[in-house]
Amino acid sequence: MNKKFIFTNLLGSFILNSKYMVIDKGNDENKLTSRYKNLFKPEGNELKDILNYFKKKQFFNEFYNKNIQLTKKQVKDSVNEDNFIINTINNIEELNKVTNTLVRRLREWYGLYLPEFTKELTDNEKFVELIQRKSKKQLLSEINVKLGDSMGAEFSNADLKPIMNLATEITKLYNLKESHELYLDRIMTRICPNMIAITGGLIGAKLVEHARSIKHLSELPASIVQLLGAEKALFRHLKSGAKSPKYGVIFDHPLISKAKRSDKGKVARALADKIAIAIKVDYFKGKFVGDTLRKGLEKRFDDSKSKR
Repeated sequence: MNKKFIFTNLLGSFILNSKYMVIDKGNDENKLTSRYKNLFKPEGNELKDILNYFKKKQFFNEFYNKNIQLTKKQVKDSVNEDNFIINTINNIEELNKVTNTLVRRLREWYGLYLPEFTKELTDNEKFVELIQRKSKKQLLSEINVKLGDSMGAEFSNADLKPIMNLATEITKLYNLKESHELYLDRIMTRICPNMIAITGGLIGAKLVEHARSIKHLSELPASIVQLLGAEKALFRHLKSGAKSPKYGVIFDHPLISKAKRSDKGKVARALADKIAIAIKVDYFKGKFVGDTLRKGLEKRFDDSKSKR
């Protein structure tokens, strides 16, 4: 019997005769099948013989090149919104570390020139802004210190210049961080509108970063969402019996930070529950319910405060 087989692999679709020799090939199996009648799908020993046929050296380069193309395509297609969110929030956190380190150096350096103002103003960003805009005399007048009473040394313009240059570069980093935060808000609003309505951009992005993807975050129960970012404390609890953590990155949420210490765990559980609902709605492209979920949380805990 002169059997003909249809067989598809990485190189395309092939028609083979009973001796397992290729008699026709193409990229579309359906089109190729329409040209022939009574084609068979190889099974058992027939499939084994056909697979052995494609192990010949003549196919090695084709398989190699096809695998390279396929790998490149998969790498290219793997880039998605998760990568944008994760890289942006990671860069914001790195910028926070860098600016905090540089501001500590700036405060120490500028403190030689104007120690009273350096100690008086604790807001780093405001400190950097004011020392660039105002003179020593103006800054002292803001804290009611006379110029002659300052313990700061007199700096020449040449000595003051590198300090001001450092302040300028720190300002650029603050501006860069702000632009990243605006971008993060835009992308999170587009992809996770329900979650961001509850968490805000930064906390929502940190949750995605710890879960590694929006899909994985949507699959997590509320109890895990509550502890994302507290993995080290959780493992310490499991290993040594230390106190169990009550929350992870959601600790910075206003509802938790405003709650009494005894209520923080209860607020965290309720918040994580609503976040888990919101991210599922976002992932499965449901309707916008973020405002309803947030207002329910706010009403619940505002009411509990008023009853005390």
